[in-house]
This record gives sequence, structure tokens and C-alpha cells, in this order.
Amino acid sequence: MRIYIAASWKHQHAVEMLTDLLESRGHTILSWIREGRPEEAFLSQKELARFIESAEGKRVFDFCITSVTTADLVIYVGASGCDAWAEIGTAYGSHIPILGLKAKSEQVGIMRHMIKNWYSSISELLAAVDAIKLEK
Repeated sequence: MRIYIAASWKHQHAVEMLTDLLESRGHTILSWIREGRPEEAFLSQKELARFIESAEGKRVFDFCITSVTTADLVIYVGASGCDAWAEIGTAYGSHIPILGLKAKSEQVGIMRHMIKNWYSSISELLAAVDAIKLEK
């Protein structure tokens, strides 16, 4: 399956590890980390604003929107911020199934219903992805 992982930059390492686990199971990951620049995570607010407005920022945005609307599955890694939740809303509106890896500090309210199923561990999440793969 083609999978997009929606998550905050603060979860970069978790996304990289989840990507490796999913790829080892034969999935294709549409990776914003690979498409973007890891140093974005360390930019100041001013530098980040410049990046977002740049042609490179627009290119990464276009990659993310295209990926989240054409994936077979989206995985949300919590707790993440407004950009990841915008991606979840976009995927939901595009009828892409979404699974969530919940975090204790998750702040989302009623919009949590966009997530088809929530999981408390990576192993539960991977088992669910394997089951979806078998259905396809």
C-alpha cells in the first residue's frame, strides 16, 4: 500500500522508524521527511516563515497535499499540530482511511472521529495495517 504519515516535525525520529517498519513489510511510504529538509525542524520562526513562503516550501506543500489525497492509507502520529490535523482533514474529505497512534497529550476534540481507529502502540498499529493490506 501507499501510506502517508501525518505527524509533527517533533516526531521526526518516530516517523523515520515507522517508515522503516512499514517499508520492511512491503509498503511504499510517501515521506514528507524525505521530500522536505530535516533541518526545517530546527529553523527559527522567522526562517520557517521564509521557507513556507518560498518556492521550495510550496513544492513540499504540494507533495504533502498530493500524497495525502492519493494514498491508500494515512497514519496520524499524535500528538501533532495544526499542519498534521489539516492533512487529516484533507485525507478524510478525500475518503482515505486514517489510523491514529494516540498520545497521552492529544488535544483534539470532536474531530478525533476522522480517525477510523486509534492505537496505543506501534505493534497494534502495524497489525491493523497488515489486516488492511490483506483486505485489499
